[in-house]
Amino acid sequence: MAPYHAGELAVQARAGVQESARRIGNGIRSSIPAAAQEFLRGQPMLVVASLDADGQVWASLITGPPGFIRALDERTVLIEAGPAEGDPLGDNLRTGAQIGLLAIEPATRRRMRLNGVAEVVPAGTDGSTGARPALRVRAQQVYSNCPKYIQAREWTTAPDGTTGGGDPSSSPTVSRGRALTADQQRWVERADTFFIASAHPEGGADASHRGGLPGFVRVLDDRRLLFPDYVGNTMFNTLGNIVAHPNAGLLFVDFESGATLQVTGRAELIWDADLTATFAGAERVVAFDVHEVIDVAGAHRLRGRFVEYSPFNPA
Repeated sequence: MAPYHAGELAVQARAGVQESARRIGNGIRSSIPAAAQEFLRGQPMLVVASLDADGQVWASLITGPPGFIRALDERTVLIEAGPAEGDPLGDNLRTGAQIGLLAIEPATRRRMRLNGVAEVVPAGTDGSTGARPALRVRAQQVYSNCPKYIQAREWTTAPDGTTGGGDPSSSPTVSRGRALTADQQRWVERADTFFIASAHPEGGADASHRGGLPGFVRVLDDRRLLFPDYVGNTMFNTLGNIVAHPNAGLLFVDFESGATLQVTGRAELIWDADLTATFAGAERVVAFDVHEVIDVAGAHRLRGRFVEYSPFNPA
């Protein structure tokens, strides 16, 4: 039987894709294949889903020189870098916490997800080589995703700041709010990519990717967003989590300036055909109500150059 919880099964049933989801679910494993281990070692960024003490869900970004993510064995990943100043992930990373990881390579449109249990590792112990505490993740679910809706980008600056782009000694500037400012609304409206974090009391935390042409995320006002759900792998991990546990987090990343925009709140899956028809290529719509916003200028030193939009993006 495929490893789905009740929320995922409910969405699959309403969409009429149970058989497809069952077949694809057979590819979910608890071990990390050799090819996936190699893929992780080559990545300079990682998206992390976590929950704070109040149960709010956050999507966060960690960057570092390739090799900062590595598999210690087929069940364990070590992460030797941390989030930017002001990112809630710093407080959310505690031993026993459920977290979701998304490694994505925009240049090749490859991505993989690993969900599991976190353990904070003291510096210099149990495989850690750095001078700061590291994070070890015990894998529970490991699987690849299709390349759809990923915009191609090429890295132009090393994440440690050694080649071009900005002052590596500069500190991030953190702004917090309860609603999106006018500038933040424009950022969201121009975005072609964002990342979404969700969670389930039994299924754990999960980080995923969403992409489309600029404008695919619709800003209704400073506290409410709409975005389409396009045809995907039929597993409905994110939507299933939202149906069962509406708290979710969004992450928008500016790879030209190094800024991040994190939004936590509540999501709702909407099946209304008339609303869905207003989004080209959509099969459903997700509404998102903002609870808190964190805007970090200078959050990361990784820089990327836009190459081309995904050919799968609905026009």
